[in-house]
Amino acid sequence: MAIESGEATTHFGFETVAEREKAQRVAQVFDSVAPRYNLMNDLMSAGLHRGWKAFTVALAAVRPGHRVLDIASGTGDLARAFAPQVEPGGMVVSTDINGAMLAEGRTQLEDAGLCVPAALCDAEVLPFPDGSFDRVSVAFGLRNMTHKDLALAEMRRVLKPGGKLLVLEFSRPWGPLRGIYDWYSFRILPRLGQWVAGDADSYRYLAESIRQHPDQASLKTLMLEAGFAKVDWYNLSAGVVALHIGLKA
Repeated sequence: MAIESGEATTHFGFETVAEREKAQRVAQVFDSVAPRYNLMNDLMSAGLHRGWKAFTVALAAVRPGHRVLDIASGTGDLARAFAPQVEPGGMVVSTDINGAMLAEGRTQLEDAGLCVPAALCDAEVLPFPDGSFDRVSVAFGLRNMTHKDLALAEMRRVLKPGGKLLVLEFSRPWGPLRGIYDWYSFRILPRLGQWVAGDADSYRYLAESIRQHPDQASLKTLMLEAGFAKVDWYNLSAGVVALHIGLKA
């Protein structure tokens, strides 16, 4: 799709595209990977993603009666962990911009015997009133959003005062690891995607999107600029992944 003169652009991996095109391109990626998403996560991370998510759930400190919004919920790993913790009297809501991923997540949640409301929506325009949730989480989804500043501002808006945002995302690894990490990301990951999911290009995009995502300090700055009163981060697996936690005053 051609970029028209004067049109706003953004990145899709290492490619420059029109902003209006990115959402469609990202949707195509996740339509493709949804059926094998959990298997690929286990293979890509050697199962480490489960520990990263468990750490996020622990620091969320969800209590009975809490209302939790899980954005870019995907196959629902965080929603599935939070759902028993909010009972009695609480609620978990899962959202995703991609219908295939949301459907996959609903199936996983139903198989676990959980009833979690779901909404197909854009994180940059959340369909919830101000101050609706005690916790908002987003795991491995923020980097795919076109306007991260708008999405973060929306996440803050729907949080109650004293509420907590948890952003789990790939980040900038420890310097000595970057060479082997790049080799794995660009040489092995696409081949693994082709072998397991029949789609090398989508996993090449995922590797590229990680490099375009703000590093630890830059994401903290974005969250502070979005209005969070305090932001801390925790490096996991030598910074391959980072968990950022922001508080709404």
